[in-house]
Amino acid sequence: MYEQLLRHPFTSSTGREQCRAQDLVAAMRDVELALATEQENLDMLPKGTAEALGRHLTLDVFDIEALADDTVKGGNTAIPFVKQAKAALPDALKPHFHRGATSQDVVDSALMLLLKPRLTRCQHLLMESIEGGRSLMINHRDTAMVGRTLMQQALPITFGAKVGQWLWGLHQAGERLNDVLNDGLYVQFGGAVGVHSGLDDAGVTIMTGMANRLGLAEPWLPWHTDRQPVHALGSAMDAVAVAAEKIALDIALQTQTEIGELAEPAEAGVGESSSMPHKRNPVGCARIRAAARQIHAALSVFSNAGAQPFERGLGEWHAEWAPLLDAVMLLEGALETLRHLLGGLEVHDQAMARNLAITGGAIMAEPAARVLQSVLDSDDARRVAREASENARRHGVTYAEALLDHEKVTGSGIDAEALRQAVRPELYIGSSRCLVERVNERLYFS
Repeated sequence: MYEQLLRHPFTSSTGREQCRAQDLVAAMRDVELALATEQENLDMLPKGTAEALGRHLTLDVFDIEALADDTVKGGNTAIPFVKQAKAALPDALKPHFHRGATSQDVVDSALMLLLKPRLTRCQHLLMESIEGGRSLMINHRDTAMVGRTLMQQALPITFGAKVGQWLWGLHQAGERLNDVLNDGLYVQFGGAVGVHSGLDDAGVTIMTGMANRLGLAEPWLPWHTDRQPVHALGSAMDAVAVAAEKIALDIALQTQTEIGELAEPAEAGVGESSSMPHKRNPVGCARIRAAARQIHAALSVFSNAGAQPFERGLGEWHAEWAPLLDAVMLLEGALETLRHLLGGLEVHDQAMARNLAITGGAIMAEPAARVLQSVLDSDDARRVAREASENARRHGVTYAEALLDHEKVTGSGIDAEALRQAVRPELYIGSSRCLVERVNERLYFS
């Protein structure tokens, strides 16, 4: 299948290994056994029923290929799953299996069980990425570089401050992911129309018990056509994807040959071109951005499928299944790459210094104009600052020299040293150091 070459490179191999068809079947089995156990605890089933069901329903009794074929006929995999399970049970146990449940209860709860360990690993990868980035941030808190707006050079910042912005974005997205992971992965149990038909008030007690037994959150109500939990989960994953993609985009732009401020970790064979041996492509950034775009698309599916008719969806619910698992495996893969990227990013501070000076000081026109206003009116100050930057480029002199040689400045009585200090880019970094400390302090205590 094409997935091996076209999809797998962007997903986590660890995630793929634990989200196979067999794993979904195992999760559905766990849901059914939890249901039976809770009903047994309420004396709705004979003692020993859940244990007997588990003994007969080993995973090898399920035919995956037949499940796949029959899913087409039934519309979801729980229907043939229940049929195969009952076929493997003694007649005495068959009435006790899947009692009071509907197929959506089984599928939704099983998907939450599959997603939970994957999201937990995403959480760990996120924390490790932040930790690797924190070393970069601290080590380069004073490394001056040019800040860019609308893709053009603007004013100086430090690379540490830039990394701080990256990490703060990851931290904020991580908090959203934590909220969903801790409180938003709900068990699903509502029966045929979401009101525990045939179980009466005991249905709520069973729902609570199943949540505790399966390690899932307890919903206030069954959520068959209330897809807010899925939308919240998709939004949290997408927020992390956005934060990771922002970092990948900045890094990729800074690795451009003409800029050369960063490089991905050097590895043999990584980033090679099929036709241009000199190239070192930012393929890690490309993988992150490709994965993020697919996660954005998954969120669109969840949004478009969010409003579902009456008490059960007609195609909307079905559309959620694959994107949910795809999104989490894409996110896990992207965070694996991000952790590696931030842990071994090459920082070329000399290139940062070179690019900071490439305009001949023109980026310092704003602070220069402010100092010049001590001896010139504001319009003249801005004009002199602009003309001096052009003279610096044309004559190959420093911006400070061009300013001091300007006819409007010569003999004006301006403090020459104050002007020289004002146009030193490495000194005009605003609150960069303070912002690094703020981010570091917050991350340290998180």
